[in-house]
Parts: sequence; C-alpha cells; structure tokens
Amino acid sequence: MASLTRTFATLALFCLLLGSTNGQLSTDYYSYSCPNLFTTVKDVVASAIAKEARMGASLLRLFFHDCFVNGCDGSILLDDTPTFTGEKTAKPNNNSVRGFEVVDQIKSAVEKACPGVVSCADILAIAARDSVAILKGPTWDVKLGRRDSKSASLQNANNDIPPPTSSLSNLTSKYAAKGLSAKDMVALSGAHTIGQARCTNFRDHIYNDTNIEASFARSSLQPVCPKLTGSGDNNLAPLDTHTSTTFDNYYFKNLVSKRGLLHSDQELFNGGSTDSQVKSYSSSSTAFFADFASAMIKMGDISPLTGSNGEIRKNCRKIN
Repeated sequence: MASLTRTFATLALFCLLLGSTNGQLSTDYYSYSCPNLFTTVKDVVASAIAKEARMGASLLRLFFHDCFVNGCDGSILLDDTPTFTGEKTAKPNNNSVRGFEVVDQIKSAVEKACPGVVSCADILAIAARDSVAILKGPTWDVKLGRRDSKSASLQNANNDIPPPTSSLSNLTSKYAAKGLSAKDMVALSGAHTIGQARCTNFRDHIYNDTNIEASFARSSLQPVCPKLTGSGDNNLAPLDTHTSTTFDNYYFKNLVSKRGLLHSDQELFNGGSTDSQVKSYSSSSTAFFADFASAMIKMGDISPLTGSNGEIRKNCRKIN
C-alpha cells in the first residue's frame, strides 16, 4: 500500500511539473519538432530585407504591435472578414503596419519544413530578432512555444498601443500596463533607429513643438510634410535621419540634438526622468544593445497562449 501511495504521489508530481512546463516558453521549444526553423525563417527575412531594407523595421514593428494587444499571440495578422473584425484597421495600424506578405512567405517555408508545428506568433518573434541582427543590431535567444489566438481586439489595438503624440508619462504608463519598466520603454523606443514614419504622425511636432531643432524641422522635414492636413499625409521621413537602415544608437544621438522625428521620441529627452538613459545610450551602443535585447525578451513574454490554449494556424491571416 505504501509503495502504491508513493507511485501515485510521484505520478501526481510529474503531472504537476509537466503542466507547469507546458505553460512556459523556452529557447529550444522546436529543437526536435522543427530543427531547421531558425535557418528557414532567417533565409526569408534576409531575402526580404535585401529587396527592401525598410522591411526589417516593418517586421520588428509587427511584433511590437502584436505583443501590446492582448499579448504576443499573432492576432495582428488576422484579416477582417464579413463576420470577424481584426486589428489591421485600428488607428495605429491602418495604412501603417506592413510586412504581412513576408510573414506569409515565412509561414509557407516553415510549413514545408515542419507542417502544423510552428505558430505565427513565434514566427513574428523570430523575424523581429533576425531583422535587428541583419541590420547590424544585437541578437538574442528567442523564447518560443506561443500559440496563435482565435480572436483579436480592434478596441484594445486603438487603446493600448502608444500613439506618436504621447507624453512621457503616457508612454511610461502604457508600458507599465504591459509589465515593462521605464528603462525597457526607452530601450525599446530605440527600435526607431530604423524605419520611417508618415507625415501625419509627425506634422504637429515639426510645426508646433518647441523642443525640435528649428533648422532641422524647417529644412529637412517641412518640405516633406506640408503644414496643411490632407496634403502629403502619407509622405515618409526616416525616424533616424543618419542611418535609417542600420540598427545603431544614432536614434539617441538625434534626441540629444533635438532631432527626434516624433513628439513621443523627443519626450524621452526633454528635461524629464529618462534624459540620463538617453544620454547614456547616445554614447554607448553596447549599453543600448544589451538593454534592447533584454527588453525584447521581456516584451515577448507578455501574455502568451501556451499549452492547449489557442491554436497553430495553418494560414497566419485566418483562424483554422
């Protein structure tokens, strides 16, 4: 009887441990089920960036906008249908987020290598890391094991993603709501060292704010972005005017020189609590890279679906 009791106790402990393991992400999650996953994803990402360097920033942004809305669950990838409203038409995403075709290409390649195994949510996480590394930024070990959502939230996409008009306090609170610190927020904002923004997102800053270098606004930005709303709204300007396709610390150098493109960018260096961190990153790419990698891992931990929750989508654009 005692032996039987010990057996049941051991079995119960094993089940408990198994259950807790199923709820966690790990860097070797697909090591047996899809051993060539990383090279498969990287090949497609590298090819896409070779064709258009801006695509690296677009893939990185997709991951950010996915994680900030109900967690890193691939919900941003879902298309609208007559009976389903996704997140693509939310104000922060509409006519703005891009790279969905590249995600489709990655998913197709991964499905050929190991069908029905890898989630779209995990593909976004890997593609974001690869994009940064290919553009000469840091790399990190990506934690995996997320599953894909069967739902999306237009409302949360509108409410949870920080707009480019954000104040420092608003940025801090939006990140805190996701379990991210002010330090994480500044580091992650450094993603704006690559990519471009539309005139509609920086017009007010370059015409009405006083914390932007006047000649920079006048000579570099105002010709691209006319003052009249509705005129040139979709015209683009680089978020980092020095090296917009290289992941480096010039974004922070720009902020110290009052050359941030967005209002929310310059808020990080505007006499507030984050000035010292910006100054530190502006003089040390090593410090920035280390903190950025840590913050990306932390952001990737936001409310993942694991175990039997969610699904592994066959097509990233629609629920199975």
